[in-house]
Amino acid sequence: MEYMTVQEAAKKWKISDRLVQKYCAEGRIDGIRKFGKSWGIPSNAVKPQDPRRESERSGTQPSRPQPEVFPGFMPLMNTPFEPGRCVDFINEMEDGPKKEIALAEYHYFSGQPEKAIQEAELYLTYPDAAFRFSACLIYAYANLSVGQIQHARYALAEIKNTLAANEETPHVRAIEAFVVFASSVLLHLPLPEKMLPTQEFLPLLPPGLRAFALYVQAHYLYLKEDYGKSVGIVEATLGMGADRYPIPAIYLHLVAVMDYMSLKQTEQAQKHLLAAWEIARPDDLIEGFGEHHGLLGGMLEAVIKPGWPEDFKRIIAITYRFSAGWRKIHNPATGHDVADDLTTTEFATAMLAARGWTNQEIAEHMNISAHTVKRYISTVLQKLGIRQRQELKKYMLK
Repeated sequence: MEYMTVQEAAKKWKISDRLVQKYCAEGRIDGIRKFGKSWGIPSNAVKPQDPRRESERSGTQPSRPQPEVFPGFMPLMNTPFEPGRCVDFINEMEDGPKKEIALAEYHYFSGQPEKAIQEAELYLTYPDAAFRFSACLIYAYANLSVGQIQHARYALAEIKNTLAANEETPHVRAIEAFVVFASSVLLHLPLPEKMLPTQEFLPLLPPGLRAFALYVQAHYLYLKEDYGKSVGIVEATLGMGADRYPIPAIYLHLVAVMDYMSLKQTEQAQKHLLAAWEIARPDDLIEGFGEHHGLLGGMLEAVIKPGWPEDFKRIIAITYRFSAGWRKIHNPATGHDVADDLTTTEFATAMLAARGWTNQEIAEHMNISAHTVKRYISTVLQKLGIRQRQELKKYMLK
């Protein structure tokens, strides 16, 4: 396949470079590929049609654009920026609340919760619901990461107040369902009894939020141990263009790792981990790796630690910080005693053992000796006060 550059396509089609870039970002050109930071466009590609002119030829009226759900809500999550240009994208934004919220998002997803808290706090009572809502969401999870649980609870309460103060339209209910669904699933809490079905609120979300909501849906199915259906959602969502939205794409790839490790398909798990890492590393968007460590089945130790040891250390620091706050909400709310005094390596080893992996299988996967695995398991059993590895499951995450 021969490819042409954006500039060559613009010249061939007699349109601007910027419009070609827009067509690429929207996925309106068949067969396009990403080469680093540049687009490769098939040399025989056809110029996309203007929807308005297409409707004139067909005799139909162009459909009215769907109203955007809270314009400005989580702008970074909902933007298809190029990996490596996240900060540039934010800097190029017009000064104002949207830019500040995007910066708070960046600081949260890059493992800098203290900065995210400072930036989001300024908008907790902002008049515009989109920015107030975004600020509360970022503030809640950032405070969870630094162990300030009361501040996190306050922000979640403000979200409910924001929703209650808005007109009950389908789009408002969609955002409410998105937030409630995400909060419950990511904290591993039971879903509310009255919950808008996902098939009703997903179509009302803009593309980036919809991709993240599908990650949450896949995560929910993972917790239900329906790994095949979960990974099917991930593969389909990525195949339909969600990989253009870096933040949702990272989280989608990570839940695929969780699924494939549960299915003992380590090659597929590694493929998705490296795909997530390729998206995240240029912008240092490492928060998700730390948040998911306990569910990744030792994959960070097997892949990231040998290749990127310094990044691995920072990810593990995020893991300790986030998991401590996570347990303070999860354990009291569910009555489950998820282990809280294990090292990350002990936890990863115990997770695999709880899933039925043998010491030899764990050793080969994590690039350590079977004797070392046995020592880790013995230490874990001693710390948890149990005698048999069959008892590990009740102390481990699903």
